[in-house]
Amino acid sequence: MHAHAAPADPDLFAHALALAGMAAAIVYWWAAGRLLRRGDAWPRWRTISFTAGSAGVAWIAVSPLPGATFTAHMMEHLILGMAAPLLLILARPFTLTLRVLPPGTARRSLLTLMHSRPTAWMVFPPVAALLDLGGLWLLYRTELLAAVQHHPLGHTVTHAHVLVAGLLFTFSVCQLDPVRHRRSLLLRGATLLAAGAAHAVLAKTLYATSPPGTSFTTADVQTGAQIMYYGGDMVEAALAVVLAASWYQAAGRRDRRLHTNHLQTTSPDTSP
Repeated sequence: MHAHAAPADPDLFAHALALAGMAAAIVYWWAAGRLLRRGDAWPRWRTISFTAGSAGVAWIAVSPLPGATFTAHMMEHLILGMAAPLLLILARPFTLTLRVLPPGTARRSLLTLMHSRPTAWMVFPPVAALLDLGGLWLLYRTELLAAVQHHPLGHTVTHAHVLVAGLLFTFSVCQLDPVRHRRSLLLRGATLLAAGAAHAVLAKTLYATSPPGTSFTTADVQTGAQIMYYGGDMVEAALAVVLAASWYQAAGRRDRRLHTNHLQTTSPDTSP
């Protein structure tokens, strides 16, 4: 779910969300720097990706975007619910955390949480897609948007929801960090395709009919719907590229294993 930009000065809750985004970036920099200082490799582009995602969250929380009300809201939706989660997940924050934490209670607790049954269900691709897309349909096709759009706390809660739902969906599709059950590429790809279709259909319904109970102008809603439609396609295409890269890497590892096994089984026995 999501709500449009704050009407005037950002409220206290929005500032808290912005500070959380900035704090996450600082912690990530520290962790990546610690790995590098002890001689371990950590791609710099991941740090850049996480920084960009965190900056996007902080910016959306406190800075109203240009344009009419619903158009600005939809730009927020794309950045906070789709682009920022992709940038954050590509940075593999859980992998970094596991590599930085020393063996002990904290590391075991994180692994236990990531491998727990509730977490496995939340990052099961169809469930994560339902949480993400279902929230959007509920927001736009009921009077929920009209109810929360002028309430600072409701505005920030919907910001937090769309971010968390976007993170869960992106995590479930990419599966770059360690998970209890690594789902098949077919299931993740099919889920991405279905979610993309649901997102596109929702954008088309918005182009035809404004969210119930709102007073946005027709031109404003139609512009926002177009941003949702075409911008969503771009982010979903990027997710498809991540899936394709994962398949390519997995196929390469499988081929190398087969090649190694073949060499081991066909090499001559040199024992006396």
